[in-house]
Amino acid sequence: MKILLADDHDLIRETIAAFLVSEGFETVSLAATLGEALACIKETGPYDLVLLDYKMPGMNGLEGLEAALAANAPKRVAILSGATSHGLAEAAVRAGAIGFLPKTLRSRAMVAAIRLMIAGKTFLPLGAFLEEPMDRLGEFQLSRREVDVLRGICEGKSNKEIARDHQLQEVTVKLHVKTLGRKLGARNRTHAAMIARDCMLL
Repeated sequence: MKILLADDHDLIRETIAAFLVSEGFETVSLAATLGEALACIKETGPYDLVLLDYKMPGMNGLEGLEAALAANAPKRVAILSGATSHGLAEAAVRAGAIGFLPKTLRSRAMVAAIRLMIAGKTFLPLGAFLEEPMDRLGEFQLSRREVDVLRGICEGKSNKEIARDHQLQEVTVKLHVKTLGRKLGARNRTHAAMIARDCMLL
């Protein structure tokens, strides 16, 4: 798999690249500006995934994304950002990005997200909803109500408290908890909360 990582912060760029190489990504090319990224794409052909830092030189907002999408077609491009903004994440995906990757994502979760995007799955932190349903880390595909219940679990609330907060029957919440466990691969409520935290689902 070939990845192009474009970020103007040397330490962030090199740290992420080193980790990706250690995880088995065979080619990780680096760029510090949009111009450098476009030159790399032109020189080597489309990458399986291009990761663009939203605020690096040359980006000019999502105009840089559009340029990279055109250059890297038919392969995929994602936005990398130091700040998680739901509005920006939604705008990036609507503009054609395969996903929005916060730099605060834990290492293993970042690798999982990158593999999913390469496979054609859209990655978005689960707090950033689009109008249409979309894949959330592949098999997760949580409904809005399941996200409400998961948020309650992460806040340490009981099923009864979650039911009261959302005007549900407690038995309905129990059903959602069971479904969450299956979708997330969680052993229990605590494990579900840990997965939500590590994968930036909320």
